[in-house]
Amino acid sequence: MKEAPAWEVSINAQLLIRWWFIHKEMAWVYSFLPLWLRVLNKIENIIRKHMDTIGTEIYMPCLSPRENREKTKRIDSVDVLMKTSGANSVSYNKCTNEYILNPTHEDVVTPLVQQYTASYKDLPVAVYQIQSKFRNEARAKSWLLRGREFRMKDLYSFHASDEDFDAYYEKAKVVYSDIFKELGLGDDTYLTIASGWDFTEKHSHEFQTVCDAGEDVIYIDKKSNVAYNQEVAPALASAYEYGKDQWVLEDIYGENVVSVEKLCKFLDLPVQQTVKTMLYKDQDGKVYAAAVRGDYAVNELKLKKVLGVASLELLNDEEILSYTWAERGYAWIVNLPDTITPVYDDALESMVNMETGTNKTHYHTINVNRERDLPRPEEFYDIKDAKAGDREPQTGEEYGVESACEVGNIFPLETRFPDSFGFTFTDSENKHQKVVMWSYGIGPSRVMWVLVEKYHDNKWITWPENVAPFTHVIIAIGDKWGERAEEVYQELQKKNIDVCLDDRNVWPGFKFKDAELIGYPTQIVIWNKTLEQGDMCEVIERKTGEKNMKKIEEYISSL
Repeated sequence: MKEAPAWEVSINAQLLIRWWFIHKEMAWVYSFLPLWLRVLNKIENIIRKHMDTIGTEIYMPCLSPRENREKTKRIDSVDVLMKTSGANSVSYNKCTNEYILNPTHEDVVTPLVQQYTASYKDLPVAVYQIQSKFRNEARAKSWLLRGREFRMKDLYSFHASDEDFDAYYEKAKVVYSDIFKELGLGDDTYLTIASGWDFTEKHSHEFQTVCDAGEDVIYIDKKSNVAYNQEVAPALASAYEYGKDQWVLEDIYGENVVSVEKLCKFLDLPVQQTVKTMLYKDQDGKVYAAAVRGDYAVNELKLKKVLGVASLELLNDEEILSYTWAERGYAWIVNLPDTITPVYDDALESMVNMETGTNKTHYHTINVNRERDLPRPEEFYDIKDAKAGDREPQTGEEYGVESACEVGNIFPLETRFPDSFGFTFTDSENKHQKVVMWSYGIGPSRVMWVLVEKYHDNKWITWPENVAPFTHVIIAIGDKWGERAEEVYQELQKKNIDVCLDDRNVWPGFKFKDAELIGYPTQIVIWNKTLEQGDMCEVIERKTGEKNMKKIEEYISSL
């Protein structure tokens, strides 16, 4: 196609639709055409080769019964869950059953492994699959990055103890690193500490590949080479010099001046002088006031861990008014009722002459100082989102901040799913013990997305050699030389060289341009100007642009 489709904004979709790797069936659902399927198969075979060293491949169904998710209490809580049933009256009258289209397979693999595991002698068990998954995403992002149908490698391991898992996990980390290295992403892929979300209080780990179009932000401590997802990155705020003098406390009237940007302009203050206060309630209705410096946002995951609560929800306008006697935007920790627990971010510890709300609509207070105007808290906490310029608290090193795409993850599921199915094992003393479970994911279709985003120049894809649809293309110019090109093609196939023969009856310019666009790493050109020099061919390397004349037989022997 001469131009990319106007409706596609991501580079990967533009390139892949334009050069006939994929075909759009409907919004965020695509057919994989021959060249693209070859790439996907190569990626999945690389993953499979490495996974076979730590697990056994199985294949579980895309459909599962509701009962499994009812047991794990995930039938009403998973916001991307999809189902399938008869699509018309004829089908529905024939069978009214409904099934879950699996977004993941914890609810299937746990009772499956349970059927074959009774004793400590049967553990550990590790099984994996490579399969299509389905998620009801409201709006898919960047085509393959977050779609409604996608490919996933999911491995699940079951252990008799945390110690057994720890040993297995170290092997899994090495295997994952080897996979991304072989896929050509090793130098830019970081083992990243992330949130365990609802699965566990512990952190999980992600494998994040640095990519400008990625939807995540990672913070890299260059001294330790440890990376954090922004959601959990410990943050020592960028330094700001406040001075030591305490100025006179003053209330300022400013009608409807509530945003930080407007406030700084109105009061002529640097943002580092302002304080942002957010009011939350937990699952039991207890209320908290979380205060951070004005140039930061409250990190709810960090706040939940500090408070040790299961959930947090922002107060609505009516609740804010009832607790603070003021409208939204004017809350502050001073003079709050005893029923509200204040939580201070550690960036506030060194602040002098702070600007705050007054718990009075349209009023702000400036030059607030600790000990003089409000008591010093017993402890300060890191409850803020990290941002550029922040430092790692332990090393003091300023973070490197990169956009990244998650290509793999490891979740500690602990005993949650085994407990839901009553899955235990008997130990050496014949006592029942709990099974420890972990999951490990890699998204082959996400990897493809990252490869296209990272390996393209101008308007063309430059595949790494081991995942290119074909590593070599033979370009025959002129019918006269087609017979020799066919002979070379057959010889290379006998040597198991991944080769494509472009024998189309089109102008040579079309063949050369298409070879560039598709991204074959090596072009072998055969025509009269090469053969007349003594059965030669011209070899063009896509990555470097280097061109060399080579004797055909010698070149074939070298491969």
